[in-house]
Amino acid sequence: MSGAARVNSGAKAGAGATPAGAGTGTGAGAPRFDLPEVDDFTRPYWDAAADGRLLLRHCADCGRAHHYPREFCPHCWAGEDRVVWQDASGRATLYTWSVVYRNDLPPFGGRVPYVAAVVDLAEGPRMMTEVVDCAAGELRVGMPLELAFRVEGGGPEGAGAGAVAVAVFRPAPAG
Repeated sequence: MSGAARVNSGAKAGAGATPAGAGTGTGAGAPRFDLPEVDDFTRPYWDAAADGRLLLRHCADCGRAHHYPREFCPHCWAGEDRVVWQDASGRATLYTWSVVYRNDLPPFGGRVPYVAAVVDLAEGPRMMTEVVDCAAGELRVGMPLELAFRVEGGGPEGAGAGAVAVAVFRPAPAG
């Protein structure tokens, strides 16, 4: 899905961050528990996310997609030479959710309440994510969702070095 919408990171003014493992985080040096460690294998995933696209791994042997990214197929065990990156449609349905009212890990405490969710991607895999732009009382199992991205890290507004785009979902427009 090219050009997926961006949502506010929820970062407080003045909060800075560096990528996971860099040793600093929000506030008074608190570590960040929400930023990925980007490596050579996952770099295409995170680069695509920065461009507003969600990538899934797809197996040429069994034809199934999977998420989270792995070098092999978890369905048929095909090797890395048979599993490739493919763009996801950005469509999903809500499988389950929980409204989180308390989370002591930085920076989640500043975001509460938020909706932690599992969605069924149109391509088949289930994905843990967050549902945004929707009141908890409006959530329904099976409701259609669309992909959006929240930019995290990299400074007060989620821009700059160390910023990563994280896939989240919001209600799909009717019709």
